[in-house]
Amino acid sequence: MRLEQILFTQGFGTRHECKGLIVNGHVTINQTVVEDPQSDFDVNGLIFSVDGVNWPYVEKAIIAMNKPAGYECSRKPLHHPSVLSLLPAPLRNRGVQPVGRLDEDTTGLLILTDDGALIHRLTHPKKHVSKIYRVTAKHAMTQEMFGRLLEGVMLDGEREKVAADDLVQIDDHVFEMQITQGKYHQVKRMVAAVGNRVSALHRVALGNYHLPDDLTASKWRFIRREELI
Repeated sequence: MRLEQILFTQGFGTRHECKGLIVNGHVTINQTVVEDPQSDFDVNGLIFSVDGVNWPYVEKAIIAMNKPAGYECSRKPLHHPSVLSLLPAPLRNRGVQPVGRLDEDTTGLLILTDDGALIHRLTHPKKHVSKIYRVTAKHAMTQEMFGRLLEGVMLDGEREKVAADDLVQIDDHVFEMQITQGKYHQVKRMVAAVGNRVSALHRVALGNYHLPDDLTASKWRFIRREELI
């Protein structure tokens, strides 16, 4: 693929802007400045550098982020900054978007991608993709509350009970809940239905991917599709 086309597909601007980056010496491959926009490269495993920052060529960008509180999962946020503002411009330019939404005050694992098929695979209700949340409850949880969450609770607007797939108690106030549905404010509403309240919510896993310990708040990294599903 021609270098100009590579930069264009990776979100570095219009074709004219990408050509300008190249001819003005901003692009390096294998520690060599490449100034010919028509230079052809094998994109398989290609890593290129723009202004000293290394980028892997990825046909579809899949990103794991440790979302901090205070950000909305929207391109057009209403009250808080968009979580997309935490990404560099090339990723925003190529149209990555959050897979599902975490509330402004919810933290933890957020997947973003420009792969429409992957978004459908991860969010369609019939796919039953697992999500694990670490829940901090305002009041101490009881065994009766845990039992009801596993048995299923009725939520306003729903016709059937909604149940947790698994629960792991960490202490009196903190536990991890696994669910496969993706209903609006589901975890918060489920905890409220058993007589408690969520004071903090942190997603630790989506599909097969668990939030790495070394991925700190606001940070992100490229991941592979195979790591998710």
